[in-house]
Amino acid sequence: MTSSNPRPAIDIDHASFRLSGRDLVHDLTLSVRQGETLVLLGRSGSGKTTTLRLVNRLLEPTAGEVRVNGLRTTDWDPIRLRRGIGYVIQEGGLFPHFTVARNVGLVPRIENWPGERTRARVEEMLSLVGLSADLASRYPAQLSGGQRQRVGVARALAADPPILLLDEPFGALDPITRAELQKEFRALQQRLKKAVIFVTHDLHEALVLGDRVALMEEGRMIEDLPTTEFAHSTKPLVRAYVEAFSDAPERDER
Repeated sequence: MTSSNPRPAIDIDHASFRLSGRDLVHDLTLSVRQGETLVLLGRSGSGKTTTLRLVNRLLEPTAGEVRVNGLRTTDWDPIRLRRGIGYVIQEGGLFPHFTVARNVGLVPRIENWPGERTRARVEEMLSLVGLSADLASRYPAQLSGGQRQRVGVARALAADPPILLLDEPFGALDPITRAELQKEFRALQQRLKKAVIFVTHDLHEALVLGDRVALMEEGRMIEDLPTTEFAHSTKPLVRAYVEAFSDAPERDER
């Protein structure tokens, strides 16, 4: 699934982010190639979301550097950088006073796409994420949680960015809807082959969606392995995650 392009789409090189005398991320090194999904796994406060914000330059590293398509994020125009990165959070981060169509078509409109092209893209994206076109005129409050999350993914994909950052996008959903969206997202990634960083605290989700899993704790990288090897790591914290997951009640896998 990894691209043959030797240059990573995302390259984090000994990056740290320090705030109020505390390193939220410390000496972090990782890379993601086009077509690859890296899952950042860890507890709340482990530095996962901070890492995403370093990639799209909502934050700038206080040491080391972050490169996107070979260029340091601090050398990018921040607006141009972010328009090339789809960003999805819980509940999709939708604008409540915008219709579904206006939410999904936001970046294409900002990019001055012709109106007909934007409308066609909105329709295409809604179909891609399994939503009917008749939802386009509704507002986020009129949708279910799963529908809002699909709209968030559709909006992130609308301008066809090469990079996707997803911050626990399915965490607030019920187990059945969450499993459905995990399956759909995995199928989408197999078709679209984006460079993806997906944040979660759920080991099951990490193993379902990732090509690689990177475990973080207190801002530091503990382990970074292919998904097929992660559960066999001998690192104590990885073992603790695997054992906690093994002891959990059975999940609905539908």
